[in-house]
Amino acid sequence: MTQDDIRSMKDEIAYIKALAEEGRRTPLIGGGILIAAGLIFGLASVIHWLIQIDVLSVAPVAYAVIWVGAMALFSACLVFLIGRSKGRPGAASLVNQAVGAAWMGVGLLIFVMSISIAVISWRTQNPILTFLFPSMIFAAYGSGWAVSAAMSKARWQWNLAIGAWAAAPALAFLVNTDWIWLAYAAGLFAFALVPGLILVRQEPAEVV
Repeated sequence: MTQDDIRSMKDEIAYIKALAEEGRRTPLIGGGILIAAGLIFGLASVIHWLIQIDVLSVAPVAYAVIWVGAMALFSACLVFLIGRSKGRPGAASLVNQAVGAAWMGVGLLIFVMSISIAVISWRTQNPILTFLFPSMIFAAYGSGWAVSAAMSKARWQWNLAIGAWAAAPALAFLVNTDWIWLAYAAGLFAFALVPGLILVRQEPAEVV
């Protein structure tokens, strides 16, 4: 191998390294999805809590209407927001691709497990598993934030990951109480809505 070949190889390695470092500094795109999730499902949880404490007097079928409606509304927002973010500068960066894939996995996990819990509750005629849902959500959110923190090198996101993981067993202590749904709403605002707003504010007009 000649000196020119070695120099060329070093230049290529340096170029690839520079691209990786540049991509790591690319602001994360997708804060709008977190805002939608935190706001929609957080409000749904507050309404659920208001029914539980008899502030709202409605038929039992209202619970299904609230959560199915929230899922439908979020799905519509998700399609719009994903389509909107695809053409944005920086969307194709390694960091955004990896973080987007991680959160997609989190979303699919939540969707599949929510259906599974609903089916088991219906088959057993026992709603106790529905109380597992909030803990499951925050366990999944913790994983999503951990991947995002590792890829973006944003230390503040590690705090979100640890906080979400801690919230999962903490909510388990509220099983069979009405307060679990209010606490769940607070967690959604803390681990989805607020950080989503932060990410949106960090998105510049032009992304490297």
